[in-house]
Amino acid sequence: MTRLLITGMSGTGKTSVLGELQARGFETVETDVDDWCVWGALPGSADEGWLWREGRMRELLARPRTRPLFISGCVANQGQFYPLFDHVVLLSAPVDVILERVRARTHNPYGKTPEQQAELLNHLRDVEPLLRAGADLELDSSRLGVGELADALIELSAR
Repeated sequence: MTRLLITGMSGTGKTSVLGELQARGFETVETDVDDWCVWGALPGSADEGWLWREGRMRELLARPRTRPLFISGCVANQGQFYPLFDHVVLLSAPVDVILERVRARTHNPYGKTPEQQAELLNHLRDVEPLLRAGADLELDSSRLGVGELADALIELSAR
């Protein structure tokens, strides 16, 4: 069955659409929480960031399943897992929408401080183009509601 990664910058709607998919009965995993990540650097890189725990992610993706699996996250080593996904979908939104969302959200404290907002802007400039290059599909979450995003992801998982 389909394994689909939903990726994107903070504030693009990954958690919201995953919640909608879960409410509709789909199997979902949010890797920005729990014990999915470790802080470190990719081999040969001096830049540190969040990395998926490789063994745990490989085990999750290797499990046989009868229904689609929707995984969300945005980490430095996700590209090495792309061959294990059937689809990689980038959620994006304009900068002003993202900043408003991270300021207003209550479930995640990231993005509230000026330093975090500056970091997010840097990630939009430096990281989002890399995500875009590796994605099969990009969905603008400022143009589609959560239900419409979920519909599009479900349709993609059925292909």
